[in-house]
Amino acid sequence: MKKSARVTLTIVAALGLAACRRRSMDPCDAGTFNSEPCQQAIHNGGYYYGGYWHRGYYPYAYPYYYDNYHSHVLRGGTVRSSPSASYSGPSSGVARGGFGSTGRGVAGS
Repeated sequence: MKKSARVTLTIVAALGLAACRRRSMDPCDAGTFNSEPCQQAIHNGGYYYGGYWHRGYYPYAYPYYYDNYHSHVLRGGTVRSSPSASYSGPSSGVARGGFGSTGRGVAGS
């Protein structure tokens, strides 16, 4: 195998592992559970982690995920939870989906 191909494969593998690690911090998973971010993830259909938005599908209400976490702990499972602040998104104050300053006051005029 050529040296450049080995370097490319190493980089691709490292990026893949990093992506898996980042996704493994789902606040509703039993092994990485965090109560408040889990509730927000269920409500918002995903969560921010490490500055990135991770879309998620949560078909059950919060008690299901809490019970799953609690059972995991009772069976001796470990939890690698991140602080709630790790799940905060951008704080620019910019509202998404609107018209910005061009749409202000139009309806009330």
